[in-house]
Amino acid sequence: MYLAALIVAVGCIAPLGWLVIASISTQADIVAKPMRWWPSELHLDRYQEILFDPTSSVGASFRAAFMNSLVVGVATVVISMVVGIFGAYAFARLKFPFRRGFLVLFLTTYMLPQISLLIPLYMILNSLGMLDTTIGLILVDCSLVIPFTLWILSNYFMTVPADLEDAARIDGTSRLGALFRIILPSAKPGLFAAVMFAFLLAWDEFMYALIFTSSDASKTIPVAISEFAGRYTTDFGLVAAGGVIAAIPPLVIALIFQRQIVSGLAAGAVKG
Repeated sequence: MYLAALIVAVGCIAPLGWLVIASISTQADIVAKPMRWWPSELHLDRYQEILFDPTSSVGASFRAAFMNSLVVGVATVVISMVVGIFGAYAFARLKFPFRRGFLVLFLTTYMLPQISLLIPLYMILNSLGMLDTTIGLILVDCSLVIPFTLWILSNYFMTVPADLEDAARIDGTSRLGALFRIILPSAKPGLFAAVMFAFLLAWDEFMYALIFTSSDASKTIPVAISEFAGRYTTDFGLVAAGGVIAAIPPLVIALIFQRQIVSGLAAGAVKG
C-alpha cells in the first residue's frame, strides 16, 4: 500500500518538480541532450522579470493577467455559489414537475464541448458590448461553473437528513432559516469542495479567455502564459516560471480547503 502511494505521489509531484527546475534553468540546460536533471547554474532572472521589473512588457502583462484571473475567479465563485446554493436546495428539497429533468438539463449544458458554445457566446457578448471585459468573462465562466455547482450541491444536500430540517421547521424556523442554520452547516464538506473546484475551473479556463479577450485589461493568466511562446522561438524557462507562479493560488486554496473538508467529514461521521 505504501509503495503504491509512493508511486502515485511521485507521478503527481514529478511534473510540478520539473516545472520548478525548468523555471530556474538556463535555456541551454533545458534543451540540452542528454537531458540535465539539475541546472548547471541557478537562473532566477525570470521571476524577477515577471514579478518586479517595471520596464518589462512581459512582466507587466503577466501581473495584469494575474490580477484579472483573481477578479474573475473570485467573482465567478461568489456568483456561482449563491445561485448554486439556492438552486441546489430547490432541486434537493422542493417538489415540482420535471425536477430531475431540469437538473439533468443543467448538467447537460456543462457536458457540452466548449467549442460548440463559442460562436453563440461570442455573438451574445458582442451584442452586449462585453467583449474584452472582465465582466463578460465572468458571465461566461459562470455559465460553465453554475451547472457544476448545482450538480455537486444538490446531490450533497440530498444526503442531509430531512428530519433535521423538519424539526427546525416545527420549532418555528422558516425554510430559508433552515437552509442557513441546518443544511449549510451540515453540508460544509460539499460547500468547500464546490468552492475549490469552481475556483479551479475559472482559474484554469483558457479557450473562452483566449477568444473573448485581447488586451491586458481583461486577459487572464493562461492566455498570458501562452503568449510567452514566440513565432520562431520559445523561452521554455519563462513559460515554466509563469506556470509556477500561476499554480500558487490554487495550491494554497486546495491546502486550506482540504483541512476544512477532512474536518467536516470527520464531524459528520461522529454525528452519524
